[in-house]
Amino acid sequence: MRRGRRDRILDALRNSTESRSISSLAGEIGVHPNTVRFHLDALVKAELVEEVTDRVTTRGRPPTRYRATRRMDPAGPTNYSLLAAVMTDYFAAHARDPVRASTELGRSWGPTLTKGNSGPAPSRSQAVDEFVDVLAEVGFGPEPPTTRPVHDIRLRHCPFIEVVDRHQSVVCALHLGLMQGALTAMQAPLAVERLDPFVEPDLCVAHLRSTAQGDEK
Repeated sequence: MRRGRRDRILDALRNSTESRSISSLAGEIGVHPNTVRFHLDALVKAELVEEVTDRVTTRGRPPTRYRATRRMDPAGPTNYSLLAAVMTDYFAAHARDPVRASTELGRSWGPTLTKGNSGPAPSRSQAVDEFVDVLAEVGFGPEPPTTRPVHDIRLRHCPFIEVVDRHQSVVCALHLGLMQGALTAMQAPLAVERLDPFVEPDLCVAHLRSTAQGDEK
């Protein structure tokens, strides 16, 4: 497979023991300096390359040179499923009450999923709409409610699907806690009473209950 010019420029910088000028890179790659400059701007923005200003004794603006940054590429391969498996295995084996501890952990983290609420508390209807948006962003694949009032939310995806078979009770308790914590942070007049996992192969259901007098539409 033919490598793109940006990859070739980055490789040239990574293989160089010294910083490089645009003209030297252009000569090596065989392209116009403006083309190199365009790709270098993108690599600098991605923090894969950094600018280095040479010290000169003559007057005038010193030339800018470039070198590859010494850090791991955040766009490289990842294995979050392994991390999740390690953590859930440890949690399930060492927590005194894994389900309860996982729920409490989810509640403490849930507020970070929302924007919070510094104004008036939302109506029940408004809270449901915002909650569905939060669930969608996290990766639960919620079905948009079709009737009002909403008493349950149907979820078509588990964002931890790769590890849920190992410790389903712990993972589902964490999800329940996340939902409860998010609604609390929103000052919503409702809560998730329970989460029924896999009532169908592709469906979990979050059941809601009202916690305050409010709009029931």
